[in-house]
Amino acid sequence: MSRTATLAPTRLRPAGHTVLRRGRASFLLHRRSVVVAALLTVLLACAVVAYLCVGESFVAPGEVVRVLFGLPSPDELVVGTLRLPRLVVGLLAGVAFGIAGALVQTVARNPLASPDVIGVTHGAGAATVAALSFNLVAADALPYVSVAGGMAAALLVYVFAWRGGLHSSRFVLVGIGVSVALGSLTQLLLTKGDYLVAQQAKVWLTGSLNSRGYEEAGPLLVVLAIGVPAAMWAARAQRSASFDDDTATALGVRLGRVRLGLTALGVVLASVATGAVGPVDFVALLAPQIARRLTRTAQTPLLSSALLGALIVVVADLLARRLFSPIELPTGVLTAVVGAPYLMWLIVRTRSRTGGTSS
Repeated sequence: MSRTATLAPTRLRPAGHTVLRRGRASFLLHRRSVVVAALLTVLLACAVVAYLCVGESFVAPGEVVRVLFGLPSPDELVVGTLRLPRLVVGLLAGVAFGIAGALVQTVARNPLASPDVIGVTHGAGAATVAALSFNLVAADALPYVSVAGGMAAALLVYVFAWRGGLHSSRFVLVGIGVSVALGSLTQLLLTKGDYLVAQQAKVWLTGSLNSRGYEEAGPLLVVLAIGVPAAMWAARAQRSASFDDDTATALGVRLGRVRLGLTALGVVLASVATGAVGPVDFVALLAPQIARRLTRTAQTPLLSSALLGALIVVVADLLARRLFSPIELPTGVLTAVVGAPYLMWLIVRTRSRTGGTSS
């Protein structure tokens, strides 16, 4: 005599995840990523308040809140007119750099492949300096020139790195080569151009939020309003793009189209941010890597990368304004102080993992 047992169906759920259901829709949330995003939001809020309070004159947090809610305040000029527009530009640029870095690093499957390392921001910079040196366009058209330069640089890297596929090491090496070439071209333009224009361009090339306001924030806001939902919608494609070519092909992923689309989105975001504040280096490199280590996920998280990008830019600009007051440093100097040693450490770590091999 045999006995049969009826087993209830087992619901498989990845460890560390929570399922939210509403009707027929369900969402799978990584709990640690949610906690990290919440903590980063709190830190960013604290940094925003500190940014608006600290300056040549200290403004009490209560007055800052009154200005933000549109209530009468004696500090309206300092907070609402001088500091808030600059802060808004920094926040938007940081979000754009963070998401751009996450997308490009995912496509290349290499932590070194951020837009500033592979030449995208240098392409935007070279195009902007050329436009300034030869007086090609009006000042309000410079952000569009920057986007065109970044796209052209990315296309150049993509074409030279493509050999029937996109190998991550080759992509990074070609990108670094293009970046160096564009940097040399920019220096040549600076030496051959008008002295006053060259001085203006050199300040822009270091990456600075000085004198930035709502005029620069407008194009950034428009691009982010389209780019952020597109990036979130493409999160599934981002996961498939992080696979190796054989795995992705076996899963039926159109890898070429997915990578091209994600790269184009990342390049546009990085180029528009560069057009607004200049090439603030290493933000696009640091933010996704820190976010990935905090969340401990296999895929680079977009939301945490965006929050960290904004946090890095806001804190760096606050320090740039106050460390050597009354002298104000460019924001890009502060990010370079942190980012350059991290880049060297990352190169050594990557080389030790791969045994120094490259293709």
